[in-house]
Amino acid sequence: MTPYIQNETDYLAEKFMIMEYHIAHASKIALLKIQSWKFAIKNPEVGTRYQMAAEDMVRQSLMSFVPNSHILSEEGFYFRPIAN
Repeated sequence: MTPYIQNETDYLAEKFMIMEYHIAHASKIALLKIQSWKFAIKNPEVGTRYQMAAEDMVRQSLMSFVPNSHILSEEGFYFRPIAN
């Protein structure tokens, strides 16, 4: 009799690829935001309104506070307490 073993290799590989895509996409967006902010700071001919908008964009997206409970929830700490 063949033992029943659930093979999750394909599922894990697909999940890994999706997460890698999301991380690469988020990194690209963050890099573009930082480059836009640097451009606004370096060029004096750019209007002060654009500079303020670029600073607000960087501050709100990259330097925002995230509570510990949110990170634990996203990582599944509350859903699998025994595995932790």
